[in-house]
Amino acid sequence: MAATGFTAGRAAASTAAITGTKIRNLTGPAETGAFAAPWTDLGIPARCPDGTMLFVCGDTFDGAGVGDRDWRAPVGLRARHPDVDHLVIDDSVGGAHAVGLVPESHENNTTAIPSDVFTVGGTMYMHLMRGVLYQTHHSDFWRSTDNGQTWQYLCQWPGDQYGGQFQQKTYAVADDGYCYVLSTVFNRDVASDLLLHRVRQDQLGNPAAYQPWGYANGAWAWGNYPTTITGRRRWGEICFRAMGGKYALTWLNMEPLSMRAQIFALPTSNLFTTPEQTIIVPTTPGNESGNAVASPYGGFIVPGSTFADFDITVSQWYDAQNYWVMQYRINGLAV
Repeated sequence: MAATGFTAGRAAASTAAITGTKIRNLTGPAETGAFAAPWTDLGIPARCPDGTMLFVCGDTFDGAGVGDRDWRAPVGLRARHPDVDHLVIDDSVGGAHAVGLVPESHENNTTAIPSDVFTVGGTMYMHLMRGVLYQTHHSDFWRSTDNGQTWQYLCQWPGDQYGGQFQQKTYAVADDGYCYVLSTVFNRDVASDLLLHRVRQDQLGNPAAYQPWGYANGAWAWGNYPTTITGRRRWGEICFRAMGGKYALTWLNMEPLSMRAQIFALPTSNLFTTPEQTIIVPTTPGNESGNAVASPYGGFIVPGSTFADFDITVSQWYDAQNYWVMQYRINGLAV
């Protein structure tokens, strides 16, 4: 149930004239086959401390298509010169064979799906959802102090915490010493709240330091039991970023299918009334143009984006040979 401190229901869709353009494929046989990663998805981008850009991908395969051979997850693909106008993946963690970034045997079809990767100072952080797809046993958290080449385990959270609504997490790195964390269930078929926490940037690996935002006794406050900050829905991937003096949330909306964005002033802004702006719309294979994409998912904000030129990574998967990550540029966001 929606907290009564904010207006219940969904925010109205914006009437802004939003347009989009596919810039390029970032992964695929021609783009990342040289790293034994022709088939991969997600591509969560993070600016590394050394200035390169790491794209952390999910289930990755070599061979003729999805599921053929050499299943790894997650993997790290790198653009050594991360200009958003000329993004080219020209390296990987592992060189000619992109390696799994953390131990994951895929025994009994378990996997390690990344939900976020981000950088604080000289340290990178990665959040993973572990278990059979959409049956998250736990999520865990890792850090790297060498630009994503090696990763050290920090902590984990049980998959059933807050009724499963702490499985999928995304982090906005603020300039006040905190990271603000949004979370949902990781299952596109299940309706979920959207929960907000904050954690000091020097306590990211301490689960006890994550402070929930909730409505109780007539007021919102940090430390209350977490309550949803927007309308309950079926969420796909989510991405939360501090940028341009504001905050941006993008997500895969399952019903109706689209990618959406909200731009707001504070992590605690009222998302019940913040306009939802549609940035990617669905179409069928062969009928793609502008911001219409067949079988879209993901939608992670590319570092270096602005609200005027808003770049995201969009994944696509509709058969075994159409499974990759693309770069799209969105124009016309209302801020």
